[in-house]
Amino acid sequence: MLGRLDLTSLEQLIRQGEIDTVLTVFPDTFGRLLGKRVVGRHFLERVVAEGLHACIYLFTVDMEMEPLPGFKLTSWERGYGDMKMVPDLPTLRLIPWLPKTALVFCDVLSEDGEPIEEAPRSLLKRQVARAAALGYVVKTAAELELYCFKESFEEARAKRYQNLTPVAAYLEDYHVLQTTKEEPLIRAIRNGMEGADVPVETSKGEWGRGQEEINLAYAEALEMADRTALYKHGAKEIAHLQGCAVTFMAKYDMGAAGSSFHLHSSLWDRTGGKPLFAPAPKAQGTPAVIAPLFGQWLAGQMAAAREFAYFYAPTVNSYKRYQAGSFAPTRIAAGWDNRTCGFRLCGEGEAFRVENRIPGADANPYLAFAATIAAGLHGITSKLKAPKLYEGNAYQDATLPQVPKTLREAIDELERSEVVRAALGERVVEHYLHTARLEQQAFDQAVTDWELIRNFERI
Repeated sequence: MLGRLDLTSLEQLIRQGEIDTVLTVFPDTFGRLLGKRVVGRHFLERVVAEGLHACIYLFTVDMEMEPLPGFKLTSWERGYGDMKMVPDLPTLRLIPWLPKTALVFCDVLSEDGEPIEEAPRSLLKRQVARAAALGYVVKTAAELELYCFKESFEEARAKRYQNLTPVAAYLEDYHVLQTTKEEPLIRAIRNGMEGADVPVETSKGEWGRGQEEINLAYAEALEMADRTALYKHGAKEIAHLQGCAVTFMAKYDMGAAGSSFHLHSSLWDRTGGKPLFAPAPKAQGTPAVIAPLFGQWLAGQMAAAREFAYFYAPTVNSYKRYQAGSFAPTRIAAGWDNRTCGFRLCGEGEAFRVENRIPGADANPYLAFAATIAAGLHGITSKLKAPKLYEGNAYQDATLPQVPKTLREAIDELERSEVVRAALGERVVEHYLHTARLEQQAFDQAVTDWELIRNFERI
């Protein structure tokens, strides 16, 4: 029993007692999977036809699930009513690491039956539709890095996430001996994803102690976002089941490498069968000729990179990853296979694509993909000129525009962006601006360990 399910096969498995629970989920503002566990029989009898309900406040809470004030979507004054969860049946799949469990992604609608624009999955679907209206299918891929620790999540919390024990004692980039020690967990994640129809290509040690990278196979953007969200969620569940912990924080320790979300994107024809970015054939010894469409797509992503920064880096912590010489970008530039640039051109022939190195592993994949599509379409519809490709060490070039250094800077860029408002809509932008401002406010009001250590005795 591996992989994707259709309704007929799900019904058969439920009747046979092989499946007794269906997880009905949707991604929230942070990319977390929220929802309900539904008894299999009830899912078939009622939920398939009627959907189910959840409180709409779930798009207006913080990471602690506290309802936050000031949102137009809903509030205490409006009574925090319900929204409708509608299963997207083609996303049905088995979850092999949980006994007798299947999962389906849901779209969320208002009680009037209209898509909730602020919902991340709805937001991405609108950008996919914009690309389709121009005759394009957008395909994306995700390379996410994570840190693995010997402590369980409960033990890590009891230690206030201090002095944790990474599963490696040394940097392990491509190091096969060390990753063998991590293989009980990482193999379970790879195989679990494969069993849930989230195809995995490779895993490898990364440039940190206990840091791994697991690369998922590319797919159309909405499918890829679902896969990425399920991967992040599933990796945590599998770690929990093995009594250890993982984190997708962008920068869990200033002495350790950050964790990135290398976001690959390409355009295909309306059938999804023909890639449109493949460079023209070149004579031996001469550079490849980049397709004009690719040049516009890349130019749009670069032109709007600062304005969309919040969708790539949504927390205060996100911006601590952008350190020179750390393999995280600090400058907005594009170069052939150049990892000092924010955008790296890579791949050959039909696999030619752009890798956006700005997102961190903490990014919500739905928002990151939506921002990528919106920025790329801006380049195409505005017929932006292809950028000159950068050669050399972009970290050291002060003439290049910078990736925003703080969440506050990213908020300012988003607030004044006409490009983002035109692409996502005023209502969506104001919702996420408010979310970002409340995140910044929460941090500004917090007393950190750094402040205590620095000042408690000596000030």
